[in-house]
Amino acid sequence: MTWLSDTVVGRLQRAAVWPDARGTRYDVLEEIGRGGMGAVYRARDRALDRDVALKVVDVVGDAETLDARIRQEAVVLARLEHPGIVPVHDVGILADGRAFYVMKLVRGRSLSGVLAERPRLDERLRIFERIVETVAFAHAHGVLHRDLKPDNVMVGPFGEVLVLDWGLSTALGAPEADDDDADEREAPRLVAGTPGFMAPEQRQGRPVEARADVYALGALLFALLLDQTPPDSSAEREAALRAARVDRRLAAVCLKATAPSPEDRYGSAEALGDEVARFRAGLPVSAYRETVVERVARLAWTYRTPLLLIAAYLLMRTMVAFYMAAKG
Repeated sequence: MTWLSDTVVGRLQRAAVWPDARGTRYDVLEEIGRGGMGAVYRARDRALDRDVALKVVDVVGDAETLDARIRQEAVVLARLEHPGIVPVHDVGILADGRAFYVMKLVRGRSLSGVLAERPRLDERLRIFERIVETVAFAHAHGVLHRDLKPDNVMVGPFGEVLVLDWGLSTALGAPEADDDDADEREAPRLVAGTPGFMAPEQRQGRPVEARADVYALGALLFALLLDQTPPDSSAEREAALRAARVDRRLAAVCLKATAPSPEDRYGSAEALGDEVARFRAGLPVSAYRETVVERVARLAWTYRTPLLLIAAYLLMRTMVAFYMAAKG
């Protein structure tokens, strides 16, 4: 028996799944990413002489079923025209029977990679607000993401923030499957997600609304603040935020967004974004009731520059007054 080395096996596996782009206008160049449903490749669009990203579903089967699945994701992306969402250019079926769609090729780093560089809190919150804006836009157009996590966020070289991988997205208020669709209702796709970022109702396979994405955004905020995946327990999240000495107002915002019950969370992604914006502006947040001392401390910090100028002016006047009195 001849044993193949791991290197050879790896090459054979890559060759087996390499997209057969015959009959299309694309030349597949290299794999640039891989997820649960498939892989993304850098390809050359011969017709327009440009590089693009080609996403291929890693399942070979009935072409009609695959076409419907990939077209659904492509249509979702095509209707979400926003700077935080990668535009779709084309969709189709490869010669090997797998579905694909073509997107704009974007370059940058995943949010996980950005966090590894330990950016300042203000930069982290700026990125978070851009993510929230994109998700709120999708919600306004009737689309839930359902798989928000650091690896599905890209930060470009000029600070642009993109929310990726809408493969698990679904329509807001979509009707429940009937008995004739039992197989589809039980499909893993409907309850798929990422541990630590899925709302309890999503983990349990129950119907989800916008507040499920709000939970995921709160989990993303936790990851941005502590550089770690949030635990499922609300008590553990609270303890971790306290141990890391996160500002109590910001910790309260995070905990409200990730409340176990949807009714206890923010009513929308926009409301969560507004709270973080208020925190950044030095304003009070609805999730936390300040004491008088905390309010004074917050105001003093927010207006520290004019207060320091006033204090310097008064000190100067006092010194001048003493000098004139001594001289007289």
